[in-house]
Amino acid sequence: MSLKQPTQQETTLEDRITEALVGAAVGDALGGPVEGYSPDQILERHGGRVHGIVGPWNGDDWRTARPIAPYHKGDGHVTDDTLMTHALIRVYATVRDHLDAYAIADHLVPDLMTNPRWIPELEAEALPLHRVFLAEKWLVTRLHYGHVDPREAGIGNIVNCGAAMYMAPVGLVNAADPRGAYTEALDIAAAHQSSYGREAAAVFAAAVAAACVPGATPDSVVAACLTLAKDGTRTAIEQVCEVASRYSDFESALTPLREAVAPYDTVGPDYRAPSLDARRPSRTRAIEELPIALGMLVVSGGDFRHAVLGSVNYGRDCDSIATMAGAMAGALGSPVPQDWSKTVAEASRLDLWEPAATLTAVTRELFERDVRRRRAHEAAFTQIAGPRCSD
Repeated sequence: MSLKQPTQQETTLEDRITEALVGAAVGDALGGPVEGYSPDQILERHGGRVHGIVGPWNGDDWRTARPIAPYHKGDGHVTDDTLMTHALIRVYATVRDHLDAYAIADHLVPDLMTNPRWIPELEAEALPLHRVFLAEKWLVTRLHYGHVDPREAGIGNIVNCGAAMYMAPVGLVNAADPRGAYTEALDIAAAHQSSYGREAAAVFAAAVAAACVPGATPDSVVAACLTLAKDGTRTAIEQVCEVASRYSDFESALTPLREAVAPYDTVGPDYRAPSLDARRPSRTRAIEELPIALGMLVVSGGDFRHAVLGSVNYGRDCDSIATMAGAMAGALGSPVPQDWSKTVAEASRLDLWEPAATLTAVTRELFERDVRRRRAHEAAFTQIAGPRCSD
């Protein structure tokens, strides 16, 4: 006799945090080997769509083949999206409170610089700083060497999804409180990004928090995002998700979603040859990854496998798109396929479940502390406000 599958309303906090974080890592690993390519290139290279874990794009030549070398992307290896997500969870585990930009300077930067860890794509133990992209190395340059005010350190960095890609933990510690998640992520991301890159980080955190609300759906997650998002980020999400609502399979949605986000994406049609205006601050533009991830969540109806495979086969920055889609679908309660999570954990030599257990404990502590703070505020305000006048 099969066990009853829990409904979304019955899904526990621990379940949601686990599925979101494991789901983000699995999406990252599935998207890594086809990152940077177009849907047509992916179709040709793999003789069809990607339906699971695949090997490196250039086979055994991954160590030297450009433009990816020397990273072993594929075979279930996670990328810097997951490494940064786990690093942020370690900061929460240390601080055990809500975070701000100073927490990034005081804890995340030293972790990247001084604690060697297994880096799956390098197949070696190394400092995480040696793997992260230039937009993340910026954190070390500005905060450690430049001694810049953490609340302003993101100014001047390229504007991309660098901060957004690891903000799922912020949404989870603020589970069911999208506005709280948005505000906290906006502060954290100030150390890393500016403009629509920082905005996307905050909106993604809000999306994950909104997915944790009992009875949440892809549509309610999008609605929460639109309530909070500003400027080009809001418009891009609105346009992409409106198009996504017309489709129920990712294959037919790939081109329409790209066309919907193109007016807001600064990179341009050739992902590996960005336009001269790429990744510059703007109030009218948006990163591509978050609107597409939300669009795939809508197309899939919240189903993890469908949302992640749609994100992977979209190409371009698909490891980050699939990371975001996987986190949101997981937070909604859609289970991560066990064969995928087991393979990714073994191939990456990472315990994908321990960070979830750690963050769950921190989240419960934070909620209890928030309740005490709120009650103290209510008592103080009641005392100074005096009795209410009756009509």
